[in-house]
Amino acid sequence: AEVPSPYDECMRWRERLGAACGVLGPIAFTGAWLAAARRQEAYEIRHEHISGLAAKDAVDPHLMTLGFFTLGACTIAFARALDRRLKPDPGPGPALIGAAGVATFAAGAFRRDRRSNVPLPGAEATQSLQNDLHDAASVAVAVTGTAGVLTLAGRLAEDASLRDLARSARVAALTSLGLSAWFLRDVVRPWNGVVQRVSATVPLSFMARLGLRLLTEPR
Repeated sequence: AEVPSPYDECMRWRERLGAACGVLGPIAFTGAWLAAARRQEAYEIRHEHISGLAAKDAVDPHLMTLGFFTLGACTIAFARALDRRLKPDPGPGPALIGAAGVATFAAGAFRRDRRSNVPLPGAEATQSLQNDLHDAASVAVAVTGTAGVLTLAGRLAEDASLRDLARSARVAALTSLGLSAWFLRDVVRPWNGVVQRVSATVPLSFMARLGLRLLTEPR
């Protein structure tokens, strides 16, 4: 029998670590906004955006900022593991998911000006360049993440051991796409906090499910 080289063993550990990041990233991000929301007074999850928890006037904004950074780094690591798992032809899915990880990191680096979606009476209604960059990064996360999961579905359908996840990938991508489009039509609409959280949680749940599958997959 062929004896695996130390290099092959190292690669297996790298793949498993990347797969684990696919589970840890969504858990860390969700836990961050849940914990940060509890720290805010007069903050209503059903109306306010996640990004407001990392704003300059938020209470303990580092909690949410850390959530963004952790999810971004974990998504990049997961995308790399996914790319190696699907070789020799991984398709564009892993690269797009990796791009979503980079955009998530940027969304955490560029913070919103204020916690609330609606300026306080007498406050300046305009927003800073940093806020604009955060908004652009958030849109990039939605676009690249949704496109990545959607294109990944076709590649999963070609893999015998992952084929059963292809339909879930399409459902997650299309659900997130629809909710994101509704959210962006009027970002200050009442209950948009719930819409945004569901649109983010659906693909993150799929990411965790796929990460868990790769983590427990026999080598």
